[in-house]
Amino acid sequence: MTVRVMIVDDQAVVRTGFVAIVGSEPDLEVVAEAADGAHAVELARDVLPDVVLMDIRMPGMDGLTATRLLTSYENGPRVLVLTTFDQDAHVHDALRAGASGFLLKDAQPEELLSGIRIVASGEAMLAPTVTRRLIDAFAEGPHGAHGVPVPVEPGPGADALAALTPREREVLSLVAAGLANAEIADSLGVTTGTVKSHVNALLSKLGLRDRVQATIFAYDTGLARPRSGRAAG
Repeated sequence: MTVRVMIVDDQAVVRTGFVAIVGSEPDLEVVAEAADGAHAVELARDVLPDVVLMDIRMPGMDGLTATRLLTSYENGPRVLVLTTFDQDAHVHDALRAGASGFLLKDAQPEELLSGIRIVASGEAMLAPTVTRRLIDAFAEGPHGAHGVPVPVEPGPGADALAALTPREREVLSLVAAGLANAEIADSLGVTTGTVKSHVNALLSKLGLRDRVQATIFAYDTGLARPRSGRAAG
């Protein structure tokens, strides 16, 4: 199946570059372009993209607000945020807004195309330089790494943990620790397929989109906790 992609960036030259890269792939199709968040939200209702490449900083409605709106719709698109700013605050804000991935604009074309396909398949995509720092930021607690605030939302989320089996809670805690399915399988002495089934089940029960939201949920509800005595840096 062809993945329908919408590109959102206020710089025409950037959009043109992304269109050329994405449009060259037989399994990807650029169905729309937008120069700001408001136009993107409007267009998405008509063209129904599967994946939106979203810039963060744009005039008018920014990418974070647009992401929050797009991902709030039933069967809304998955959003892959693209930015020049490799900063914790942007990562946290984008992921909490509902983004399924985060890549820097200077990523290689192969990384961009891989990110689109990963996000379209229902997984999460984070730039390699971002993944570990995201986990560490949550492990720092409410103030986050480097002083970046990480909001904690106790709310009704903790009650949802009761719906999980003990094994699913164990898998969730390992996901929040940043382990891949194969690593979790080795840790628990089960197959990778079994781990994938547990991950899919817990995501469904908790109403979460992907592993990134699962990680946020685990720290917000206290299932995952800061590691004591963690070395600085």
